[in-house]
Amino acid sequence: MSLSGKKSFLPILLMFLVVVLAFFNPSLPGNGGEYEYNGADVAWMLASTALVLIMTPGLAYFYGGMVKKKNVISTMLQSFICMAVVAVIWVVFGFSLVFGNSVGGIIGDPTTYFMFNGVVDGAPWGGAPTIPFTLFAMYQLKFAIITPALITGAFAERIKFTSYVLFIALFFIFIYAPLAHATWHPDGVLFKMGVLDFAGGTVVHMSAGLTALASAIYLKQGKHFKEHTPARITYVLLGTGMLWFGWVGFNAGSAFGASQLAATALATTSTASGAAALTYIFFDAARGIKPSAMGVCIGVVVGLVAITPAAGFVTVPHSLVIGAVAAIVSRLVIDWRTKSKLDDTLDVFPSHGVGGMVGMLLTGVFAHQSINSVVESNGLFFGETSLFVAHVIGLVGATVFTLVMAFILLKVTDTVTPLRVTEEEEEIGLDLSQHGEKL
Repeated sequence: MSLSGKKSFLPILLMFLVVVLAFFNPSLPGNGGEYEYNGADVAWMLASTALVLIMTPGLAYFYGGMVKKKNVISTMLQSFICMAVVAVIWVVFGFSLVFGNSVGGIIGDPTTYFMFNGVVDGAPWGGAPTIPFTLFAMYQLKFAIITPALITGAFAERIKFTSYVLFIALFFIFIYAPLAHATWHPDGVLFKMGVLDFAGGTVVHMSAGLTALASAIYLKQGKHFKEHTPARITYVLLGTGMLWFGWVGFNAGSAFGASQLAATALATTSTASGAAALTYIFFDAARGIKPSAMGVCIGVVVGLVAITPAAGFVTVPHSLVIGAVAAIVSRLVIDWRTKSKLDDTLDVFPSHGVGGMVGMLLTGVFAHQSINSVVESNGLFFGETSLFVAHVIGLVGATVFTLVMAFILLKVTDTVTPLRVTEEEEEIGLDLSQHGEKL
């Protein structure tokens, strides 16, 4: 087959349009009032922003090590390209969709901060009053970047790169932005229901995991479905380390300051991930399965996912429970997936989707006001029910919304440009067929 690409002018025209918009919309800061910031909080949030950003290259290594050697570059690039695509959308209208003036509690007005107008000189966000609004916007951007990258493990080794770029743009606009707005904006429907999501269990992991499930169903099985030959387990270990490191900014950074709450989130994140890693391999050992590097890595990530919505709402001992429970539930779902005909190549749904669901439910069980005053009603463990009920309703609503929208977006993308590579392209590998490169 020919390795030369087809000419396509639409993408460069769209980028040219963005450049024109930027040229005529410099969004110069006005002469607004000066705001007082806390230097320690600013420094911590600058560091946290960098920590969350490095998670995406970490994810690239994590996924890249799991696929076949002929698909490593393609798989890793699918994570890296998110840092470019989402960043551009974010400045033009993406930030507005998430944190702009609410439209029915479902989505933000895209004109609120169009081309970042009013961001550089904007008043601090209510939930982050001690740091510049620009820093808040950039920190939130890193969450928006890694979310579509998480999905890639479900259709690894069989999706066209150009179609993937279109899909992640649509995913951000029609799934991530509405869920983030509904959950984190003061006027969002889930926020008003009382749903708690400290750092993205619903917004990031459930949205990505459920979209991954829809993608695996829609794209069907790869040509060599049952042949799972990881290219570099050392890459998986490296990627896990980068994710573990970056997750400190992901969770502790969501306190939006150098505070006791940030320290609590750091502690719960560390202990939940450790408990999950041990539980995962101990559960395997109880069934006669050797403890593996892959098992430890998956266990770590599942624990990190599960504690994400709860990190700033639960005690350190309860984080151990969350990590252990999530590890067993996710491991059982992985076992089910392996025996089924579902080709979720890198088990994104069992790890992120299920892990996020478990974390969301257990936040409703263990959250307590003494950890975070934002908690208006304590969790089910402490004898109160309203928070847990809100989380069950929120979980069902978010699940239905994400799955329905994901199937619609997959169909739309597939209609515009085919999602699947050809059998010949899949056979030679996506590194060569999509990018003309190889290891």
